[in-house]
Amino acid sequence: MSHLQELLTTALNCGASDVHIMVGSPPLLRIHTILQETDYPVVTIEGAEAMVRELLPEHRVNTFQEKRDLDFSTEIPGRGRFRVNAHYQRGGIAIAFRAVPDKVLPLEKLNLPEAVSRIVDMTRGLVLVTGDTGSGKSTSMASVVDCINKKYRKHVITLEDPIEYMLTSNKCAIEQREIGDDCPTFSSGLKHALRQDPDVILVGEMRDLETTSAAITAAETGHLVMSTLHTINAAQTIERIIDIYPSGQQNQIRSMLANTLKAVISQTLLKRIDVPGMIPAVEIMLCTPAVRNCIRENRIYEIPNVIETSRGLGMQSLDTSIGQLYFNGQISREDALAHAAYPEKLDRALCA
Repeated sequence: MSHLQELLTTALNCGASDVHIMVGSPPLLRIHTILQETDYPVVTIEGAEAMVRELLPEHRVNTFQEKRDLDFSTEIPGRGRFRVNAHYQRGGIAIAFRAVPDKVLPLEKLNLPEAVSRIVDMTRGLVLVTGDTGSGKSTSMASVVDCINKKYRKHVITLEDPIEYMLTSNKCAIEQREIGDDCPTFSSGLKHALRQDPDVILVGEMRDLETTSAAITAAETGHLVMSTLHTINAAQTIERIIDIYPSGQQNQIRSMLANTLKAVISQTLLKRIDVPGMIPAVEIMLCTPAVRNCIRENRIYEIPNVIETSRGLGMQSLDTSIGQLYFNGQISREDALAHAAYPEKLDRALCA
């Protein structure tokens, strides 16, 4: 076992979510949100370069040296996978590893609301899973696809940068395409996916206008499309999508989005105080006629109220979810208020 493999194995054994390699300091592990130094030697310039060459074939090393940034994945066989970003800082190489379990967790073990399981039975439309980096978006989407894989006979195509969870065909036929190796861009992969007879398309991220437009078109034409955005709630997600478009096209995209959007799942991970680990707080917006009217008529500001008054339909706001976790004794008051959309309002609710 190489020095790097030993380090990554140690990270997995410690339950670390991230490993950071920087020249001039020992490797760092992030365990339950806290960065911790390791007992490994200080990383040298030569050591960091050797790690990159161990992780990548020669042609991708050349690509990295040319572009100065590269996303890819690696694995410790039988233990787990890592999403990796290699980059330069202060003229030297730095590497960030994000741990990805080698097995997809069942949906029921992710502490997500019951409404999330409804996505499994959807046959068309756009479903967005949003949140900050490291909030568990990829894990949630992989679990939904795994449920579809066990329940239905469908053709699933994923477009990922890089591939994180390795999905094995069960009832479904699953193809996983990695950006950079299997197709050049998300938008290109989406364009060609429509000619590959898919039922479900998973898009790692809607990064730009071309990808967003292609995803909405795919959802319009009878496919179930799942993707992610780095937004913190449903209203912000819808505004972000609309704002990607030029002003002259925004009325049209509101109408398209109102017709195609099925659900927005916004999540953030909070540190547990009852047991070691993390737990998600989740906002759920399902596209009811009231939500569709808000989108179509540009009354996005009313969506939080629609969510609050539609709990009986399975919706919930982020702050409601955070409040439940606090009252259950699973998170601290400080974390609850720090992650709330409306801290003052939640503070009053927690005192009630």
